[in-house]
Amino acid sequence: MAFPPGQRAVVRRVTLAAVMASVLLGVTGCLTPLTPPTPKQVLTPVPTPATPLVGVYEPGVPGSWSDITGFSAATGIKPRIVVYYSGWNDPFSTSFARMAADHDAYVLVQLQPNGVSLAAIAAGGSDAYLRSYAHAVVAFGHPVILSFGHEMNGNWYSWGLGHTSPATFVAAWRHIVRVFRAAGAANVTWLWAVNSIDGAASSLSQWWPGAAWVNWTGIDGYYFRATDTFSSVFGSTIADIRTFTDAPLLIAETAVGTTADRESQIASLVAGVQAEHLVGVVWFDEAQYAGIYHQNWRLEDDPNALAAFSRAVATYLDG
Repeated sequence: MAFPPGQRAVVRRVTLAAVMASVLLGVTGCLTPLTPPTPKQVLTPVPTPATPLVGVYEPGVPGSWSDITGFSAATGIKPRIVVYYSGWNDPFSTSFARMAADHDAYVLVQLQPNGVSLAAIAAGGSDAYLRSYAHAVVAFGHPVILSFGHEMNGNWYSWGLGHTSPATFVAAWRHIVRVFRAAGAANVTWLWAVNSIDGAASSLSQWWPGAAWVNWTGIDGYYFRATDTFSSVFGSTIADIRTFTDAPLLIAETAVGTTADRESQIASLVAGVQAEHLVGVVWFDEAQYAGIYHQNWRLEDDPNALAAFSRAVATYLDG
């Protein structure tokens, strides 16, 4: 049968389409055109830094970044770690974490198990919450530092000494890590943070979850008095931790009080971080007025201390 020239072109197009469909059906089992797959995001934890990182806690976080901006403007230092404390069942603050990433900083979340039994956590009682949190961290995609039940070797928190046994704490810690790993949260750096043993009585190793469950270790400790030194506040704790792990170590919470020797103590703090080859130091920049253990730690309220901090960081930590 002969076709006019216009109809022959239509027939050729239809025939070609039929051939292409036949090829797709034979190769893929469907008629959907092949498209390249979307590359899967590779999640990684925080790398061990070449030089110590400076971090900060400001009381307005995670609701606002403004106090961190103020700290950076006053000190001339761009914090690389920003901390916030998170109550149990509070969701991951993705918006704050994104703000941190936009400022080239890592977010460190202190997960505080208030109002919940650690035995219940270890038994799976909080798994729905933990899975939701882990999925949010995975969706964020950038490295996140997570710490659970910090200062457990002290007796002032419900999850610590005298309230929870070390074995129960370890079981809860390991269970939490398992849940996050099952969710694919490979971007989490797990920080095990103790209080300086100069301010807490219990042995540290009994609270240790094990090298397979921890990435970084941390110490919280403060200069309360003019006689405090880096060695007296942190020395014995660093030495104790290094008897059972060589994991990177962070001063996870610290400040120097309003002592008569504040400027030189700030210098000794920062110099000690360098001398001990620590991964960083986090300054607790909050004004508290409740006795020697809750002083005005805020640098911006003391020009001399502010200058001493900036000078010490420039001298000892700026590679």
